[in-house]
Amino acid sequence: MLLASALIVGGLFTQPQARPNIVFIFTDDHASHAIGAYGSVINETPNIDRLAAAGMLFENCFVTNSICAPSRAVILTGKHSHLNGVRDNGTTFDGEQQTFPKLLQQAGYETALIGKWHLRSTPTGFDYFDILPGQGSYYNPDFINADGRYRVTGYVTDIVTDKAIDWMSERRGDEPFMLMLQHKAPHRAWRPGPKYLNLYEGIDIPEPVDLFDDWSNRNSGAKTQEMSVRDHLQLAYDLKIGDAPERLNDEQKALWNAAYGPRNEWFANANLSGDDLVRYKYQRYIKDYLRCIQSVDDSVGRVLDYLEDAGLADHTIVVYASDQGFYLGDYGWYDKRWIYEPSLRTPLIVKWPGTTEPGARNEDIVLNLDFAQTFLDLAGAADPDGMQGASLMPLLRGERPGNWRRSMYYHYYEKGVHNVPRHYGARTDRFKIAYYYDLDEWELFDLQNDPREKNSVFDDPDYAAIRDGMLRLLEAERRAAGDVRVGSG
Repeated sequence: MLLASALIVGGLFTQPQARPNIVFIFTDDHASHAIGAYGSVINETPNIDRLAAAGMLFENCFVTNSICAPSRAVILTGKHSHLNGVRDNGTTFDGEQQTFPKLLQQAGYETALIGKWHLRSTPTGFDYFDILPGQGSYYNPDFINADGRYRVTGYVTDIVTDKAIDWMSERRGDEPFMLMLQHKAPHRAWRPGPKYLNLYEGIDIPEPVDLFDDWSNRNSGAKTQEMSVRDHLQLAYDLKIGDAPERLNDEQKALWNAAYGPRNEWFANANLSGDDLVRYKYQRYIKDYLRCIQSVDDSVGRVLDYLEDAGLADHTIVVYASDQGFYLGDYGWYDKRWIYEPSLRTPLIVKWPGTTEPGARNEDIVLNLDFAQTFLDLAGAADPDGMQGASLMPLLRGERPGNWRRSMYYHYYEKGVHNVPRHYGARTDRFKIAYYYDLDEWELFDLQNDPREKNSVFDDPDYAAIRDGMLRLLEAERRAAGDVRVGSG
């Protein structure tokens, strides 16, 4: 049934050899509110916006565990963290398990992975891979492929894009392909490419309304976290107060020092403290974060141009997403991890020529858990037992199944880094509940009346009925996900 639907939709894919190619562009820590099409007030992303104008933008795409490696494992397997084995960034992904690239191979697709992998193991299920080791480096990065490890001179976002376009252009077979083009950017430490070292210089980026949040009516862990701009954003590492990175060659160092030397000299003589220092740190952080995104946006444009020039655009589905959201000074923070909106929410844009309505926007709750089954469905491959998501194909066709989810389940496991307490929770279109089991504390938010999640109403008698209903919902979501060892680590 899935094969039939994939081949007849829109009248485009009427023969097996005409099954669509899939290009999955995936970034690290790109918050949706730093994308023009999502309403960003701090930057412009003309090429990602171009993709959104030609396809469907998902307003409410969420992750099931807001941290890098676990999100990647969820996407590959279509299973929650407790089932795919990657609960935190310190775990090695078991490449022997079922993944959607393996199933696409079995369905006759040529598969490739280029860029950031971040799962410790050697990639499996790919006919070709060329990956960054670990987090990778922004400048003159090392890569690992089937022949070993080697170094490339240049800026990582540009290099990954070059490699992806080269791989597509050098393919010799007639079979459809699935390419995972995975960027390091805009992950910390935020190091812009040479082209954008001075972007935003001389202007102030608007501050979030809660840059100076005191977390007064949230769980106690919000007050003891170690991810605040004020206290934890490192000047020497994150904000580059000091020498240029060691990997730079002489030409790159000259560009770097010309950009950062004057900024560091100004800071050394500014004697900033208190709120003035927070504002300075925010500007340094957000500008470099956005400078990294500008190179990503260029990459998207280059890929779209290549597909058009090569005559592939009409037969290629292009997907843009990130592994989770990120705090852009929101709540006074950077990083991710929490079930709160800036880190729970992630961008998702899909261009399916001939099927997605140009400029369409979808408000249903969708998850990174859904990506695997969606890719398989789009390719006409079998939907295997064990995956826990749902194909987005009906939504992409402008249809909403009557049984589409109305809530989602979340579980964050990594205790230690940034001192964020472990917790699990559920979200509907209006309410969110979370249990911090290391603290034995609860939160409940009314997102309609309190979209910035400032005031937990868990103990508010006016919300007693809502609280009891959300407690029941959370238990149902937990059991449906098969998360039977909650609170045990």
